[in-house]
Amino acid sequence: MRRELQQEILDMLARGASLEDACDRICNHAEQLAAGVLCSIVTVDRDGLLHPLAGPTIAKTYSDALDGIPIGPDVGSCGTAAHFRRPIAVTDIFADPLWIPYRSLADILAKEHGVKACWSSPILRSDGRVLGAFGFYYKDNRGPTPEERMIVAEYLDLCSLVLEREEVKADNQRLAFFDNLTGFGNRANFLKTLEAAIDGGAGPLSVLLIDIDHLGRVNDAFGHATGDRLILEVGQAVARIAAPAATFRVDADEFAVLIENRSTELSAVSAEILRAIENRTPRRNEHLLPVSVTCGGAISEPSQPPDVPTFLQHANLALHHAKRTARGGFVLYSDDLAGAIANRFRVLQTVTSALAEDRIEAHYQPIVSLATQEIIGLEALCRIRLDGGQILSAGAFAEALQDLSMGHLLTDRMLEQVARDIRYWLDLGMSFQYVSVNVSMADFNQGNLCERIKSVFAHHRTPLKHVVLEVTETVYMDEKDSKVAQAIEELRREGLLVALDDFGTGYASLTHLLNFPVDIIKIDKTFIDRMSHGPGAVIVKALLDMSIGLGTRIVAEGVETEDQAERLRGLGCPYVQGYLFGRPVDRDRTTEALRADASVPASKAGQKA
Repeated sequence: MRRELQQEILDMLARGASLEDACDRICNHAEQLAAGVLCSIVTVDRDGLLHPLAGPTIAKTYSDALDGIPIGPDVGSCGTAAHFRRPIAVTDIFADPLWIPYRSLADILAKEHGVKACWSSPILRSDGRVLGAFGFYYKDNRGPTPEERMIVAEYLDLCSLVLEREEVKADNQRLAFFDNLTGFGNRANFLKTLEAAIDGGAGPLSVLLIDIDHLGRVNDAFGHATGDRLILEVGQAVARIAAPAATFRVDADEFAVLIENRSTELSAVSAEILRAIENRTPRRNEHLLPVSVTCGGAISEPSQPPDVPTFLQHANLALHHAKRTARGGFVLYSDDLAGAIANRFRVLQTVTSALAEDRIEAHYQPIVSLATQEIIGLEALCRIRLDGGQILSAGAFAEALQDLSMGHLLTDRMLEQVARDIRYWLDLGMSFQYVSVNVSMADFNQGNLCERIKSVFAHHRTPLKHVVLEVTETVYMDEKDSKVAQAIEELRREGLLVALDDFGTGYASLTHLLNFPVDIIKIDKTFIDRMSHGPGAVIVKALLDMSIGLGTRIVAEGVETEDQAERLRGLGCPYVQGYLFGRPVDRDRTTEALRADASVPASKAGQKA
């Protein structure tokens, strides 16, 4: 009997029959062997709750009333058998203490079927965990007969086999479509749900992507256990606002929300999520751990339903744009945004081709002593030579310089050329102090800036004392990113000088300069332009006095007229840079300028006097 029934049940499941239908067949078979008995099968979930699975001859009202009851030491026959993992026989369901709390269930059984007794046996997994219970209901006040015990023993083995196989299958399904950490749908689930929603086409559809800012830093600083707790907290906050069924974890640090038939709510939902995350501050070892998220979204109208890849591309473009321009905020996809992103893509393509074809060039602009007109240093500026020979200045591809995936590649190419050119000039006996090279956040994100510089300069036998790193104010003063300050300290320990570029355009303060010392301050052109009218001269004078007190050099950038040069000379500015003293040119023309500078010492001496 057992082998034939087992094969029949397994065949049913293999052909696509439901678990409920297969177990109904087991109950029917049992009732045929045990005349006058009603049979049921219940399952126990991982939370210890009972759920009716099969019982074709038992009233639905009873099954519905049983659903969700927690197992325990005095929970009728099935709940108690599952709790103790041993058979429980109750010969009088109206008098036994196990059934007293469940008199309403006994009343249903008596009314619908004339049941007076119940015997239940636990269904155990191979590892001993309880999967459910197999129940016999009697219309007499009795327990099981020896023959019934033998029958049920075989059914318990069969039920254990079937339920365990289905549980493994369900676990595999859960792993395939649900995130193991959060319990929310995963990326595959999201794509499947999104595709079904687009195919339905009943109304507007919105996708919101939520990215946890700087999750990697949390993992590095506090460990992945803390990072996982943060992911859970953010996911739960999102789900409370958008509903768990609409929330998906689609990447390690990214959630997605699907909003159907409510396109006007996308901005409102994102704003509520941003507020919820901003207003919660988890603690780790009594240290505050600030957390933020960045959101990007897209809306689809039923009249123009997109395909899934296009829809997701729009949402991703909005998210990436938000991460670059509105970190901690929300950006909605639009055609204008698509145009800006397309332009950025073209810029990145141009730079990628230039890198591959070795068309990146270093051009040099002189930094001079205002008193003597002597070239004391050079700033290396990145240029791209186009196919037709035209030179593209850095302003045309500024986004590539700041791009975290590409900026460091440009810096590496510039470092290589600068180290080679300095060695070339030193071998010619040229006299100058340093060449400055611009570095960006992309270089600090790589985490090995000092080693990269040391390696390339050692390769060309170029002393590090001849290089200065220029860091913009907004990058250097970012208190949220300690790795920048740490990298600067390491570079200065190696003997490199650091210049603070574009001073005054960001958010530097005297406190910043005390906490993050630099060797050179470069006054931004905007102050130089306003020296003849407005407060520019006052600010420049204050900066000059401050540099003396801090023991730092100071260079005025963007000097383009004799009037500006005279005003700076009157204020006591020692060093200047700008078109008045030379435009950026390639190595050969820079070599000529250095030679010419070295050949007129008498003239310089006269100017100095």
